[in-house]
Amino acid sequence: MARIKIDMPENYSFSTSLTVRINDINYGGHLGNEAILAYIQEARVRFLNYYHYTELDIEGSSIIMTDSAIVYKGESFYADQLQIDICVTDFTRYGCDFYYLITNKKNTEEIAHAKTGIVFFDYQIRKITEVPTAFQMAIEQETGNNNN
Repeated sequence: MARIKIDMPENYSFSTSLTVRINDINYGGHLGNEAILAYIQEARVRFLNYYHYTELDIEGSSIIMTDSAIVYKGESFYADQLQIDICVTDFTRYGCDFYYLITNKKNTEEIAHAKTGIVFFDYQIRKITEVPTAFQMAIEQETGNNNN
């Protein structure tokens, strides 16, 4: 069976921390796979908040996740402090990719690599919309990337 590989970026423009909660632990005694998606959503919301946006309002557009990929690199346990680093890149006309590097803050062990594909969406007309120019410019200015 072919394995998924995510080509992670070298630099990240945002970092946040989360503590592993008891309800995120599975029967194997470690962080459950479903919790990773919740963690990256929380990190994405914090990232957007840093830029004064929400998932429902980025320059008047909302976002929808079109795909996700997670590669598990290590275990995490109850009360571990996780660091989630985010990079936004690969801009297209209608979307971009969010990359998430999840590490254990105490020992710097990589826990997971993740990527989510995002498109911009107008819920009033129920159609995808173009990436807001101001959003893309803010991200590219912060990261020094120009993905045109």
